[in-house]
Amino acid sequence: MKVAAITLRKGNVLEHNGKLMVVSNYEIMQPGKGASVIQVEMRDIRTGNKDNVRFRTQETVERIRLDQEKHQYLFGDGENYTFMNNETYEQVMVSAEIIGDAAIFLQDGMIVSIETHEGEPLGVQLPDSVTLEIVEAEPVIKGQTATTSYKPAILENGSKVMVPPHIDVGTRIVVKTEDGVYVERAKD
Repeated sequence: MKVAAITLRKGNVLEHNGKLMVVSNYEIMQPGKGASVIQVEMRDIRTGNKDNVRFRTQETVERIRLDQEKHQYLFGDGENYTFMNNETYEQVMVSAEIIGDAAIFLQDGMIVSIETHEGEPLGVQLPDSVTLEIVEAEPVIKGQTATTSYKPAILENGSKVMVPPHIDVGTRIVVKTEDGVYVERAKD
C-alpha cells in the first residue's frame, strides 16, 4: 500500500530497496529554504542493520501490512521459543533475536500477538504488563518512606527492578514488559 512519506510513524513497516524495514525514529525537518523533508531511521527486520533515509514529504513509499494472530506461549530453550495458535493448534517457532529482551517476561500459557509477513514471524508483542513475585529485596529501613527513594529487587524470572521501600520479599508486583519498570503492587 502506497502512503505519503510524511505519514510514517514509529513501528511502521515498509519495503525499501527490496528489504523489509521497520521505522524506529523519524523527524520532520523544515529548512528555511526549499521543501520539507522527513528523516527516517529504519532497521532491517531480517538482519538488524540500521539505515537513515531522507524522503521529500510528498514522496510515496510502500508500506507493508503485517498479519497479526494471537498465539499461546508453550516453552523456550533460550534460542527458540514455541507458540501455539489456539484456533488451528499449529505450532510456530520464533527465534530469540525476534523477541529481544522482552523474552524474560514470557510465562507459561501467556497469550501474545505474533506479527507475520507471508508466513514468516517478524515480531512478538507481549501483554503491556505481567505480574511477578519478588524473591530478593533489601529490608525496609524505618523512616525511609518519607522520601521517594527506590530500592533494587530481584523478580522470580531473574530480572532486576527498582521498587518502593515498602515492597518486600514475597510481594507480587506488576511490571511493564516494554522496559521492565515497576508499575504497582498486584491486586491479587
